[in-house]
Amino acid sequence: MRRGLWIHSEPMNWLHSIEYPGVTGMIEILILAVIFYFLVKFFRGTRGAAILTGLAIILTFLMVITKFTNLLILNWLLQKLMVYLALALIVIFQPEIRRALARLGRQGNFTVSKARRALADPVADAVLLLAARKTGALIAIEREMETRGIQDTGTAMNSEVSAELLASIFYPGTPLHDGGVIISEDRIAAAGCVFPLTQADDLTSDLGTRHRAAIGLTEETDTLVIVVSEETGIISVAYNGHLKRGFDGPRLRRALTSFLGRESGGLRQMARRRKKDEDGRTNFIFEETPDE
Repeated sequence: MRRGLWIHSEPMNWLHSIEYPGVTGMIEILILAVIFYFLVKFFRGTRGAAILTGLAIILTFLMVITKFTNLLILNWLLQKLMVYLALALIVIFQPEIRRALARLGRQGNFTVSKARRALADPVADAVLLLAARKTGALIAIEREMETRGIQDTGTAMNSEVSAELLASIFYPGTPLHDGGVIISEDRIAAAGCVFPLTQADDLTSDLGTRHRAAIGLTEETDTLVIVVSEETGIISVAYNGHLKRGFDGPRLRRALTSFLGRESGGLRQMARRRKKDEDGRTNFIFEETPDE
């Protein structure tokens, strides 16, 4: 009986030792909960979301186990490691953080120039011409985030965008045909650029280096990348880390018009785009629903 009473008294003593927060503590908890909610909502569907979830589950499990089993030294070490978790999160979510800061820094830019909207036709004409000839192509169009580092891997051009020029760049045998073209503002900024390859392991085996480079660039920036397959002539569009294949002329023009005609920057636009991307598979660029 004494042993049974001792066993039941331990949890009761532990419960009585808990210090319940007052009004100030409840306000702090509410603020932290709101911040945590928006962080989870923002990072959901990104590459680091699974890593963040795994870290949270493992650390929570270890903290609880070491607390209730009186492994005080291990519990103390875990608490100290939590301090360095912030640095790890910065490294893991570096592309997403850079994208968010770039959007916040440009929230005053709410205008879309006519020259930028006019890019849809020459880009679409060039892509359709290249697809008909089964000439491989990789064309990236900047949105808010600059791609200066990627441009430096190629040859600077600063040329007017035209269907003829884009088609000639990717013509087999030309010096710049083997890389990617980056369109910044309403100009061809650089050609022959090397795009970063995606590290995603859930891609189909028929996707080549061009498609992986297109996805990789959109994972790190908010660009839209158009890919023309050299083997099949199929037109694909990558945006926000996702790839949609099988674009024809009308669908490609609609996607380009939608991308180029959207206002840049601002918290409202960022929240709207994030809401439409929550399912991780569709957004305003692709227009179709996931079931299609």
